[in-house]
Amino acid sequence: MSKYKDLFKSGFKLKISTIGVVLEGFLTGMNFLVLLNILNLIFDRSIDFDDILHSVYILALIFVGRLILYAVSYTGSQIGGADVSRKVRVGIGDKLRRIPLGLFTKNRTGFYINAATSEVADFEQILTHKMADIIKFSVLIFVMGLYTSFIYLPVGITVFLILLMLIPALAFSIRQVNIFGVKKNQAREENVSAITEYLTGSQSLRSYGLVGKKNTALTESMRRYSDISFHYEGAILPIGFVYVFLSYVGVAVSIIMLSKGLGSGAVNKAEVIILVMILLYVTKVGMSLYISLVAYRNLLISKDKIGKIFSEEEDIESTGKPEDTFKPDNYEIEFKNVGFEYIQNEPVLKSVSFVIPENKLTAIVGDSGSGKSTIFNLICKYYKASSGNVLIGGTDIAKYSTEEIFKYISLVDQEVFLFNDTVMSNIKYARPDATTEEIIEACKLANAHDFIMKMEQGYYTTLGENGNNLSGGERQRLSIARAIIRQSPIVLLDEATSSLDIENELLVKRAISNLLKVKRTVVMIAHTMPIVEKADKILVLSGGKIVEAGDHNELLKLGGKYTRMVQSDEYEFRNGGKISG
Repeated sequence: MSKYKDLFKSGFKLKISTIGVVLEGFLTGMNFLVLLNILNLIFDRSIDFDDILHSVYILALIFVGRLILYAVSYTGSQIGGADVSRKVRVGIGDKLRRIPLGLFTKNRTGFYINAATSEVADFEQILTHKMADIIKFSVLIFVMGLYTSFIYLPVGITVFLILLMLIPALAFSIRQVNIFGVKKNQAREENVSAITEYLTGSQSLRSYGLVGKKNTALTESMRRYSDISFHYEGAILPIGFVYVFLSYVGVAVSIIMLSKGLGSGAVNKAEVIILVMILLYVTKVGMSLYISLVAYRNLLISKDKIGKIFSEEEDIESTGKPEDTFKPDNYEIEFKNVGFEYIQNEPVLKSVSFVIPENKLTAIVGDSGSGKSTIFNLICKYYKASSGNVLIGGTDIAKYSTEEIFKYISLVDQEVFLFNDTVMSNIKYARPDATTEEIIEACKLANAHDFIMKMEQGYYTTLGENGNNLSGGERQRLSIARAIIRQSPIVLLDEATSSLDIENELLVKRAISNLLKVKRTVVMIAHTMPIVEKADKILVLSGGKIVEAGDHNELLKLGGKYTRMVQSDEYEFRNGGKISG
């Protein structure tokens, strides 16, 4: 966190702009001096055209001065505030790059998106508006209190009371901000997560008719955000109302005292008029100050939220130094007494030990939730093992950055992510120095070349957001093309043929076969028996433990968990279908 603290500091331009805003407030108060002089001349009946002209010149100079200060200072504060928020946003981007990938789970999506967008925008409001206004209004009321005390002490006391009444008003308001502001912020995070999930799964939701009000998860999230916002306003408004009411009571009492002072000769008519004007002005400014202070405290919650991102643990950073560079002697993968839990005291893997041989195909099978994908997450170092060691080529990967580990791994996930870019660019992300010829050859091996060439612009067709113009099988084949072009010595296939129709599954299986022609350490999670039974080694997971290990024939001879899985309806159907090889 310490290296990010400077991101929140105001720059020189912002500080100078804040001083300019305060000076603009002083000039605002100067208007009352000129008006008092004019009123005195009027009531003394000694005013002439030159006096009027002189006063007009002074008011014009004050107006021009205010205009210049306002234009320069507020523009400067906007630029200075935007510069700080730019540094904060860049800092968040840098921090997100360093946060372990395992933290980017669905329930935290709203937290990260909200912090990088809405929270930074709210924090910018502190810098560009609230901070300068708070200083300006506070100084202005204080100076007005001194000025009015010099003219007529009872009115000066009223002005200072209006300022002092802010203390209890803010004390009660900040208590409500601490309660409801935090809840509102949390509700906004949940709402962002719900909206993100809704937009991401809109196609599936539409197919089930769960759109609009029928989507209870989204509507409930919006309702919670709306309700907490309503309660928040309901808790703050009465306090502000009482403050304003008492301020105007003070004005009324002061007017009574002014009338008595006028009768006793303590003040003249001109001073009465100008003091009433100042009282009304101070009451208005006091309300603005109250609103700005409450908003400032509320916006500080945003700063705290941003600070939480900067306080999160960081992955080991790749320095590029030889001692920090991951260079395994071979690509054998070994788990030594590895334990892991996503939620404390709810282990997913329990002291698991196994070896995945180099340049062989290893299949991992098991019931849903048995820990298959968790093993992949640990190999990729998305998560750190709670206990034990994960080794590649005899080297513990915990000592190196995720970036270093991923130099040797290609992942073909069941959820393929594609950029809103051309086919060529999407493949090239896997290896930026790949030539066009290499990309085309990789797509041919991935059984993707034919459908790509049927597109309007071939390899230069834009795929749309997350490749929404493609079928599931087409997306998977592009993912396999990425794995082929990357030429990584380790390939992880996470149920690459799941949820596909028979024709697409056949094409993907052939693409996988082409991928396996080159000697690589391949680890596969699969339910398709024709692929699993050809594996050199099969690991059978159950209850977070490896219960069986061996090849297809060895496991069948055991007559245990694997045999029962082969005989189950799911595996039997996939084996008996048209996709026999």
